Amino acid sequence: MTAIGVSIVLQNLAMMFWEREYHAFPSLLPNISHMLSGAIITEVQILIVLVALGMMGGLLLLMHRTRLGRAMRAVSENASAAVLMGVNVNGVIAITFMLGSALAAVAGIMVSANYGIVHYSMGAMLGLKAFTAAVLGGIGNMRGAMVGGLLLGLIESLGAGYIGDLSGGFLGSHYQDVFAFFVLIFVLIFAHLAY
Repeated sequence: MTAIGVSIVLQNLAMMFWEREYHAFPSLLPNISHMLSGAIITEVQILIVLVALGMMGGLLLLMHRTRLGRAMRAVSENASAAVLMGVNVNGVIAITFMLGSALAAVAGIMVSANYGIVHYSMGAMLGLKAFTAAVLGGIGNMRGAMVGGLLLGLIESLGAGYIGDLSGGFLGSHYQDVFAFFVLIFVLIFAHLAY
């Protein structure tokens, strides 16, 4: 809840500085398209996939191969026991928030590069989808959240495509975001019934 509140404050601060209009984002690479199994993919999208894979791999290495990662996992598991083991809990929490903010900034740059625009509220829906992916993959399970994000993307794309075809184009990609919330509701209901 705190994260959602802070995101609303940051969105409104961004709106005050940069106003409500959409702004152009500079091109990182030339706009060259490639065909891949019948799909059109641009060089920016290839770069986005490579950067995302690199960030996920780096995060996994950080969490499982470094002292900082071990400290983060210890604080996540039991902060009181981590203090007894000599872990600076407040420092670990601060570094975790800084790392999360840096990863979110890179994600924002990738989204802006893909669409070529920047808007003060562009991260709100992505944040809700990230929460849905974390719930789908299991809160606290980093690999599960990554898989949950991929599954959520597939569900949204395929759902919007098939529903759009069944409705004769009436319900198409405009309703793509709805599938993320259907997944969240389904997972929460299923989890509640499981307990």
